[in-house]
Amino acid sequence: MPIKKYRPTSAGRRISSVDAFADITKKEPEKALVVIKRRTGGRNNQGKITVRQRGGGAGRYIRIIDSRRNKFDVPAKVAAIEYDPNRGARLALLHYADGEKSYIIAPQDMKVGNTVVSSKSRVEIKPGNRMPIAEIPVGLTVHDLELYPDRGGSIVRGAGVGAQLMAVEGKRAQVKLPSGEIRYFSTDCMATIGSVSNPDYRLIRWGKAGRVRHLGRRPEVRGKAMNPVDHPHGGGEGRNPIGLKRPKTKWGKPALGVKTRNVKKASSKFIIRRRNKK
Repeated sequence: MPIKKYRPTSAGRRISSVDAFADITKKEPEKALVVIKRRTGGRNNQGKITVRQRGGGAGRYIRIIDSRRNKFDVPAKVAAIEYDPNRGARLALLHYADGEKSYIIAPQDMKVGNTVVSSKSRVEIKPGNRMPIAEIPVGLTVHDLELYPDRGGSIVRGAGVGAQLMAVEGKRAQVKLPSGEIRYFSTDCMATIGSVSNPDYRLIRWGKAGRVRHLGRRPEVRGKAMNPVDHPHGGGEGRNPIGLKRPKTKWGKPALGVKTRNVKKASSKFIIRRRNKK
């Protein structure tokens, strides 16, 4: 959906933009499919901060999303396209033929009144239909992939993203992920046809600190603005560089551009090509 800009009535308005929400057809969520989101403020069960820059923000409900879609061969009608405060993508409210309701992540070009189906065999190739990778033609764009069969979709769920099915070799398929990584998947893993909705979400400019605070994110202070006791980059007179050969984290570990993936990780054997470096 397009991004909306306002007249510059204030300094924050001048550089900010908002989602147009033109595709939203229902304002209130389905009562039976929401639970209250409880916040931690970045603290663990001992009350200690384990994740910095977390806290505050607008209260939210969690929409219960059906990531498995295991009502096979039961057609469902798209009753509404809804906003979800916990993600950039839109949600689609499905009404199944047997009366059950559920939420799924809405793909691009999904409209109210469309009919979608999830099946273990090949079904019509259209956005929102779900089937095993073995039944999907090579070259198609998919989303909401399962990493392991029957565990539910867990990757390629962000606004506007999609993965491309590159090849199928027996019980394994090569899939190119949005990061550029090419990886093996079992052909029994389920995937949904199409790209995720709301591709323009990445173009939104928040404009001012207040909008970011509403998201539950607190301010972050630069290391070089701190004292030496608080950060390896701290100290010095006036404006100065960090004074080190390479940047470090607050706890003295190497930062920025350092590989953090464990080379002994069992799933490394499934990765054909690593993700693109930024």
